[in-house]
Amino acid sequence: QAAERAGVPVCVQLDHGETLPYIEKALEIGFTGIMYDGSTLPYEENLMNTKKAVAMAAGFHAGVEAELGAMPSREGGEAAAGPVYTDPAPAEEFCRETGIDALAPSFGTAHGIYHAKPMLDLERVRVIAEKTGLPLVMHGGSGVSEEDYRRAIRAGIRKINYYTYMSNAGSRAVRECLAAGDVTFFHDL
Repeated sequence: QAAERAGVPVCVQLDHGETLPYIEKALEIGFTGIMYDGSTLPYEENLMNTKKAVAMAAGFHAGVEAELGAMPSREGGEAAAGPVYTDPAPAEEFCRETGIDALAPSFGTAHGIYHAKPMLDLERVRVIAEKTGLPLVMHGGSGVSEEDYRRAIRAGIRKINYYTYMSNAGSRAVRECLAAGDVTFFHDL
């Protein structure tokens, strides 16, 4: 409803939809963009499912983002095993074969809180952007420096997903508010 009332174009995006029925439900209730995440699947299965997601989204006039390569997750205290960087050659084929609108490649970011400075392979981003011709998406954008944001944008990143650090700041603020005094109502937080 907020998107419909907005004075500017707004996309209501489903992030990390891992199953086709989940994506279909999001499209049915009005999401205007979906992100199919088959990054943990074998390449051929990710390719096949992404094609299905694109066909499904076309019936709703929705855009599709997909992920190729895998990023470690540090959310919930999980230890990172290390990223599996996106290979530019299969990325070009993947984008051409699937018809996606945007690609989220793995190039050194991670979901969750960084325990060390991320080592971004921005040359990889540049090559993938050149080969695919698509807007690229940075997942794991929380904790990346301002200079690295600028460098990533120059390399071909066109959308940055930023959640973890914002969410963490909200959580800290609520704890501080509760510790500072008697909070009677939720809206006081």
